[in-house]
Amino acid sequence: MSWTDERVELLKKMWGEGQSASQIAKELGGVTRNAVIGKVHRLGLSNRATGGAKADAKPKADAKPKAAAKPKAPPKVKAAPKAEPKPEPKTEPAVAPRTATSLRKQIIPAGQPLPPQPSANEISPEALAKVNEVEKTAKKLSLMELTERTCKWPVGDPATDEFWFCGLPVQAGKPYCEAHVGVAFQPMSARRDRKR
Repeated sequence: MSWTDERVELLKKMWGEGQSASQIAKELGGVTRNAVIGKVHRLGLSNRATGGAKADAKPKADAKPKAAAKPKAPPKVKAAPKAEPKPEPKTEPAVAPRTATSLRKQIIPAGQPLPPQPSANEISPEALAKVNEVEKTAKKLSLMELTERTCKWPVGDPATDEFWFCGLPVQAGKPYCEAHVGVAFQPMSARRDRKR
């Protein structure tokens, strides 16, 4: 359906007569009520106050003209209290830039438990030995030094200066190096068996 000049003129005429969008859509055919409303808005046709009555309908002869509404008195405004003089803003001494070390000391643990980490009895002895060897050669990166190609395995307590991430090359499609993938992604059955 396209809005031809004839269809647009019929729309304008029916809209001016006070027809509803549904009535206009039905008369035009092949168009929805919402399409009619959209076209009315795009054409900038005025809203009608008559609401479905014919635009050229005349008021009844015996109807009394409405009395003009009295203008409302403006609302009373309370006087604002007198403002007290504001104290001069205090100037703070220049603060030394914060280093990563000074920021770490300011970390206050939130009291929330750390995410569950596999305990030593849940990790196979081979994987544990491999992790211990790998951590000796780890790059020991900070959070800001991590990339998509570096192992993101955390080591240590985040609230201390001894906290770091492994940083070795990751295994394809994983966030960790080969040794840490062996610890992080273990089948549940193997972990359950080692707990016993």
